[in-house]
Amino acid sequence: MVDLLDFLKAHEEAFRSRARLASLYSDFRFQRTTNLDGYEANCAAWQRALSAAAQAGVIPSAAHSNDRYVLHTDDSLLSALQTAELGRPLALGAAVDDAVKQKQFVPVGDFMTAKTSLYAKSWVPSPWQIAGWGLRQLGLTGGESSGEDRLVRGEFVIVANVEAAAKAVLDHVSSISTSNTSGIFSRELFAQTFRPVLGDKALSPNDTKVLLTHLARDRQAISYSPETGTIKFKPASSTTLQPVTEEDVSIASIRTLLAGLQPQIDSLTERFDALDLKAREAVSKKQPIVAKTALRQKKAVEAAIQQRSATLLQLEDVYAKIEQAADQVEIVHVMEAAGKTLKSLNAQTGGVEKVQDVMESLRESMLDADEIGTALNENAANAIDDGEVEDELEAMESAEREKREAVEKQLNEVREQKARAEKEKQEADEVEALSARLAELDSLGTRPAELASPKVAQKEGAGDA
Repeated sequence: MVDLLDFLKAHEEAFRSRARLASLYSDFRFQRTTNLDGYEANCAAWQRALSAAAQAGVIPSAAHSNDRYVLHTDDSLLSALQTAELGRPLALGAAVDDAVKQKQFVPVGDFMTAKTSLYAKSWVPSPWQIAGWGLRQLGLTGGESSGEDRLVRGEFVIVANVEAAAKAVLDHVSSISTSNTSGIFSRELFAQTFRPVLGDKALSPNDTKVLLTHLARDRQAISYSPETGTIKFKPASSTTLQPVTEEDVSIASIRTLLAGLQPQIDSLTERFDALDLKAREAVSKKQPIVAKTALRQKKAVEAAIQQRSATLLQLEDVYAKIEQAADQVEIVHVMEAAGKTLKSLNAQTGGVEKVQDVMESLRESMLDADEIGTALNENAANAIDDGEVEDELEAMESAEREKREAVEKQLNEVREQKARAEKEKQEADEVEALSARLAELDSLGTRPAELASPKVAQKEGAGDA
C-alpha cells in the first residue's frame, strides 16, 4: 500500500514545504483566536488532504475498509501520519471538527438517517450540531483551544468525494441512456456499469450505500429500493421521480443477466480455444491420452457455449420486446396528455357555435370599418379643388419640359463642336500627308499633273503668302 504521507507530499502542495508541514503538525488550535486566517488555512489543507487520500484509497483503517467516500478516523490514521521528526499531527481532531461544522464531513449515521436533503438550510438537527457542532458525543474532541486534542474512532461521509462521484455517474448515464429501460439497474449492474467512471477499484458496500443515498435524497436523480436493490434513474424528459415498480425489478434482473452472460461466453470461448490448442499440441507430441482428455473438455465447453448463447439470444429477444412495450407505454401516456390538453384548449374556445358568432361579429366589424374609411375618403376628396391640381400639374410639366429642352440643346452644341473639331483635324492630316508626298516627288524631279489640283494649289499659295 502507498505510504499516506508520501502520497500527500506528492499530491498536496501544502505538504511539500518543510515549514508548512511543521505548521500543519503543530497544535494550531490557539490560532483560532490569534490568527484566524492561519487556523482556517491549516484546517482547509488537512481537509483537502484527507479527501484526496480517501479518494485514492491510501488511508489505512482498523476495519481494513477500502472506502473512498467515507473517512475512518482512528488511531491507525494518526500512526500512518506519524514522522520521526514531527511526530503525530497535534490538531487533526480540530481540523476534522471544523470540516464537520462546515458540512464537508458528515457523520455516517446522520447522513444515512436524514430525511431532508443535504443542501437544506436546516439539516439534521442532531445533538452535536446544537452543541456548537462539537463531536464529543462521537468520541472526537479537539474543538477547544485548551486540553489535549484526541482523534478517536469515527466514520464521516466526505461530501466533496460523493458529489464528484454523483456527477460522474449522472454524466455517464446520460450518455448511455437509449430507452426508458436503460436507466434501470440492480446494485450489481450499477457497480459493474459505473466502475470505469468511478475508478478501477470496486465500490465498497459503504460507498455504494452513501452514493445511492446521495443520488436519491440530495440530487433527486434516482428512485432506489433497498429491499430489492433496484435503482431507477429519472428520465431526462421527466420532471418527477417515479417509484420502483415490480416491472422495474424484473427489467433490472433481465439486464443483469444479460450483462453477466456475455462475459461468461467470452471466457468459455477462450477456454475452448485453449483446449483446442492443447489437443493439437498433444497430437503433435504423440500424447493420445492428453489429446482425448482435451477434446472431451472442449466438447463440454462447446456445449456450455451453445447453451449460454441460446439463453443470451432468448433474453435479448425478451428484453427487446420489453423495451418496445415500455416505449409504447410512454407514447400512449404522451398522447393521452396531449389529448387532455387539446380538449382543454377546445373547451376554452367555447365550442363551434361560439367561434362562428365571433367570426360573424368580426366580419360585421370589418365591414363597418370599410364603410367608415370610404366616408372619410369621400370627405377628403370633396375638400380638394381639382382645377388647382390641374394648374399645378401643368406648371410642373412645363418646367420639366423646359429643363429637358435646355439639356438637349447643350448636348447638341457639344456634339456639333466635337464634329467640327474632328473634321478640321482630318483635313489637316490629309494636307500634311499630301505635302509630304509632294516634297518626296520634288526631290525626285517629277510631280504628276494630277496632283496639282486647285485645292492643293490654293493651299500652297496660301502657304507662300
